[in-house]
Amino acid sequence: MSRSNTIKRLLVITGLLAVFVVMAYPLVWMINLSMRTGGESTIRFYREVWQAGPFDRYFLNSTIVVTLVLIGNILFCSMAGYAFARYRIPAGKILFFLVISTIMLPKQVILVPMYILMQKLHLLDTYAALTLPFLADPFNIFLIRQYLVSIPPDCEEAARLEGAGEFTVLFRVVMPVLKPALAVVAIHTSLINWNSFLFPFILTNSTSMRTLPVGLALLSQGQHSIDWGHMMAGAVISALPVVVAFLIFQRQIISGLTSGMTR
Repeated sequence: MSRSNTIKRLLVITGLLAVFVVMAYPLVWMINLSMRTGGESTIRFYREVWQAGPFDRYFLNSTIVVTLVLIGNILFCSMAGYAFARYRIPAGKILFFLVISTIMLPKQVILVPMYILMQKLHLLDTYAALTLPFLADPFNIFLIRQYLVSIPPDCEEAARLEGAGEFTVLFRVVMPVLKPALAVVAIHTSLINWNSFLFPFILTNSTSMRTLPVGLALLSQGQHSIDWGHMMAGAVISALPVVVAFLIFQRQIISGLTSGMTR
């Protein structure tokens, strides 16, 4: 290995280590603060947080909401993206433009109309209010449509010649090809909805329907000061499922992303 290559490699390794330290330090600081009191290591904060507030209920609510929204986005966004990519819909380009233009719309703009709508439908403080408005995301529709446009429809046409219907083509032929795009959809949808605070806070009013970010925010509202030990313990509990899920499925996630880039 030449000297120039060695220097380049050392620079790359140094840069990656610097990025790792910058990204890992807040997490290490958070865990350390959540496990130390009076100079001693303890898990007391975790036990007290779990017992003081219904964090088990918050955790369950977040899991249910994320699961339902994720299933809805994979199903409905795949259908919409496939339709925009493959069918000649009347005024399809205009409709697609209207869909993706909502990406630029601040979420706060639709907050009041959504609250009024949920109130009129008597869906406030229910799982329906936390899931129905988010079952399709314009970014996910855009992503899937653009991914399909780059793929020739040969396999789909061959399946139709064999007598396959449109739903068979979609679920048996198109969906397997969409795995790289669906990996991105799953990551994007899960992170956005797991960390969502504003809509669950506005659309729910009972403790039994609160999600983890809302419960964590309520935990920080002390009478005189913030209890950082309990606050950081709650933050670790909230972040742990995301970290564990990535560690378990990292091979599938990275494989999906890299195959999408090399297509």
